[in-house]
Amino acid sequence: MKMKIGFIGLGLIGGSLAKAIRQYYPDCEITAFDKNKETLALATLESVIDVAATSLDDNFYGCRYLFLCAPVSCNTAYLKQLARYLDGDCILSDVGSVKGQIHREVERLGIGKHFIGGHPMAGSEKSGYANSRAMLLENAYYVLTPGKEVPEEKVRAFQEFLESLKALPVLLDADTHDKVTGTISHLPHIIAASLVELVRDTDTGEGLMKTLAAGGFKDLTRIASSSPVMWQHICEQNKEHITEILSGYIRSLETAKEHIAAGDGQWVYRLFDQSRNYRNSISDASAGPIKKAYAVYCDIIDEAGGIAAIATILASGGINIKNIGIVHNREFEEGVLRIEFYEETASKKAAELLQKYRYIVYER
Repeated sequence: MKMKIGFIGLGLIGGSLAKAIRQYYPDCEITAFDKNKETLALATLESVIDVAATSLDDNFYGCRYLFLCAPVSCNTAYLKQLARYLDGDCILSDVGSVKGQIHREVERLGIGKHFIGGHPMAGSEKSGYANSRAMLLENAYYVLTPGKEVPEEKVRAFQEFLESLKALPVLLDADTHDKVTGTISHLPHIIAASLVELVRDTDTGEGLMKTLAAGGFKDLTRIASSSPVMWQHICEQNKEHITEILSGYIRSLETAKEHIAAGDGQWVYRLFDQSRNYRNSISDASAGPIKKAYAVYCDIIDEAGGIAAIATILASGGINIKNIGIVHNREFEEGVLRIEFYEETASKKAAELLQKYRYIVYER
């Protein structure tokens, strides 16, 4: 009997998941619902899905895995409608970046034994099915937040399924997930957006700040270009943790303000020294606080010799590599492999050379 998988929403993440499943499980049956009929038509034309559902109907009976890939605020609304389609073996999972609220709703509806929360740490500022691709999840962390009622064998089976798609599952409880993502993802987006707002509101009449705000500033605030609707929903869903985290961050800014006003150069030195050292210890982080990084990102198939082949191509072109590595957390990045160079000319030359060899390249 064919494995049947259902999708509610076929945006960037849902579409990428569906494409990856089709790639590794070509004989499975995929049923999908999306409010955008053009998306369903395109997914059908590309043979990614088998059944395009026009509503949450009986097409979703018998799914082994059912993925909720709509915006976080919509996912909780869909739960009640989907409860009737959850038989004994079905696992329901979402892909949202906030877990607390959906877990509470799952418990309220009494469907906890079927639900494993999910958050693939992959994506970009771009959205929609048209930007989805099968390898988006390759070597990307995929956080799972199973409820207490889910049997361990089902959690293991789901982990193994995601591993077969080349993702890297990580188990967390829902509250820890929301605290962690609130700090390393949600807060940085708020900081980036508020910093851009500050520049806009305090710029000169001639727009001098905007004119000069290139390089490091654009790198720092790149994530401010993300979907306003998505971040509205995320902030609403994770407001308790974000509020607490923001309070701590504001206190740290006040402390910095006091030491700078007092002319405490030693404190300022320690701040930048400690933050630099810690940041440089994070995998795939570029050196220096805000300086321009000359890097390209490209998609690469997860197979032996893949990175070596790219390194050989670049070496044949006389291009020196500063750093190279897999990007495991790609929630707001494009490309599986990050290659950093010492200068901008080398970065541009590398992009052209890799494109010549038919690699998909993303430039910053």
